[in-house]
Amino acid sequence: MAKVITMPRLSDTMTEGTVASWLKKVGDKVSEGDILAEIETDKATMEFESFNSGTLLYIGINEGESAACDSLLAIIGKEGEDISDLINATSTNVETSAPEAAAVEPTTSDAQPTTALPKGVVVVTMPRLSDTMTDGTVATWLKKVGDKVSEGDILAEIETDKATMEFESFNAGTLLYIGIPEGGTAPCDSLLAIIGPTGTDIAGIAENFKTSGSAAPVEVAKEATPETVTTSENAPASSSNERVFVSPLARKIAEEKGINLSQVNGSGENGRIIKSDVENFVSGTPAAVAQPSISAPTEAAPIAARPVVPAGEKMTEEIKNSQMRKIIAKRLAESLFTAPHYNLVIEVSMDEAMKSRAIINSVPDTKVSFNDMVIKASALALKKHPKINSQWREDSILINYHVNIGVAVAVEDGLVVPVLPFTDAMSLSQIGENVRDLAGRAKSKKLLPTEMEGSTFTISNLGMFGITEFNSIINQPNSAILSVGAIVEKPVVKNGQIVVGNTMMLSLACDHRTIDGATGAQFLQTLKQYIENPVTMLA
Repeated sequence: MAKVITMPRLSDTMTEGTVASWLKKVGDKVSEGDILAEIETDKATMEFESFNSGTLLYIGINEGESAACDSLLAIIGKEGEDISDLINATSTNVETSAPEAAAVEPTTSDAQPTTALPKGVVVVTMPRLSDTMTDGTVATWLKKVGDKVSEGDILAEIETDKATMEFESFNAGTLLYIGIPEGGTAPCDSLLAIIGPTGTDIAGIAENFKTSGSAAPVEVAKEATPETVTTSENAPASSSNERVFVSPLARKIAEEKGINLSQVNGSGENGRIIKSDVENFVSGTPAAVAQPSISAPTEAAPIAARPVVPAGEKMTEEIKNSQMRKIIAKRLAESLFTAPHYNLVIEVSMDEAMKSRAIINSVPDTKVSFNDMVIKASALALKKHPKINSQWREDSILINYHVNIGVAVAVEDGLVVPVLPFTDAMSLSQIGENVRDLAGRAKSKKLLPTEMEGSTFTISNLGMFGITEFNSIINQPNSAILSVGAIVEKPVVKNGQIVVGNTMMLSLACDHRTIDGATGAQFLQTLKQYIENPVTMLA
């Protein structure tokens, strides 16, 4: 069935958007994670990613045109599907809404004096931080009523359906009102907070907002947007009239080093500047200085202190499920009960990998882990076995010929899966740097939602905890997930002799709807060859 794509609200202040350029045209195939268009908002020009797969059947807003949020942007569906009803229905809704808005306008104008905000007061609403977000949960307030707020201060941490993100204020004043308490959940655009001069009476503002759902929208339009959105702005470089597409981390490093991004050549998708481009431009400056030291991407979260339980007494504790925990439970249950899982296990020798890693790490400013080697080997094996890199659909199987590997990272509230786009094109050191960066920002809740989207295959590693073998649940819409165990020293047989060797267990969970047993086994054989002979990854 065709999906209607509407103009997204990409920031708290956005009321309309302009299509700067379409990266897909009618008739093009669209995969989940593909960039459909570049949307100009009131703050930046941002890439708009598709959350659906199919064929682009219709474009509702042409390049250079503007439209209000929730206007018909595009329709994605099956090739040849009749979408006339969807187009007509959308057009009818737009036509009928115009007279209604005109009829309401005089009333709104008359009521303006009663809802107008006092000078210097701004209303902060719950932002929509991703295309799939419908409500958000306030995980923590970092400011309390009466606290002074400066521009750039973090007001709160907001849990979305994808991650927990810091929410930054772009206004200065005093926090006068909190509309959603810690742990509270509310729909997007709900009253989150009010900021203004100390002593301002805001009782009427809060009540009017609760009653009408809005309060002086002109003033609201000046308020906060989350830090994770503003850091991903694709602003123009100072010396060029063209926009420079750059990852948030690359932009941060460039700002710290005083690099003009217009002089940097991007090697990412669509010429996007990534971290390694900036590092290479700096000519030898190690970027690892700005990165947290993460020994492994799935390092355990700190263990909370346990309450003292007197002998012979019963004690329980009820912990409210976070938004992240709810999403994890929902998606993993859906995966386990809809995708017929089966597991294939193989043992690989790690002797040559250990020797190769030692040589690689002897190079100054280079740090490669065994997990990085597994990721690289998996990416190359997926290129040879694209059926593993697939997605199930009701009437077809989607084969991805690009490789975006998701790496499972344990965080305090659960599990997130940041993605390494075009993993097969990365060197081992690039994979290591990116994994450490993503894992570090995942633990500090600084990941962007877009950095956790578009994976085609997932890897989970519990080897650093001494787990020798385990099975994982598939991270849909992927068709497989690789579970990596610990390296174990034990007696092995080589050339008819019993010697001391180092081995590691790999378990591949497959969706039987898309991957047959023989296909999965062939993938593991290729993966085993790459890991046991790392030099072959250079071929």
